[in-house]
Amino acid sequence: MRITLTSVLVDDQEKALRFYTDVLGFRKKTEVPLGEHRWLTVVSPEQPDGVELVLEPDAHPAVRPFKEALVADGIPFTAFAVADVQAEVERLKGLGVVFTQEPLRMGPVTTAVLDDTCGNLIQLAQHHGDELPAG
Repeated sequence: MRITLTSVLVDDQEKALRFYTDVLGFRKKTEVPLGEHRWLTVVSPEQPDGVELVLEPDAHPAVRPFKEALVADGIPFTAFAVADVQAEVERLKGLGVVFTQEPLRMGPVTTAVLDDTCGNLIQLAQHHGDELPAG
């Protein structure tokens, strides 16, 4: 068993597609019209056949209050691995991305948290060397 698909709930699929591709650097993989929304996925250019991220509409009535509560509490619901958090933060800040948490080292991992402009906080995580995270 393996993970092939995961979702991030977005308030606007077109805006999300621009942010996740033009800013974060993912590539669009799938786009299928489904009424007013689309089945829209992006992948890492480093793993084009890897896990797909669905840019899922947040139209369900329970989703927006959930997302708003997470953002209000500063909780990222999605995380992406990067090789160098500090370098990625500087690159993204140069593109206008807002961070709610600057890079912070916590044992074997350094994290930072950004606002994806689509109603979510996203964590960037860098694992250091051979140190493995607990769990």
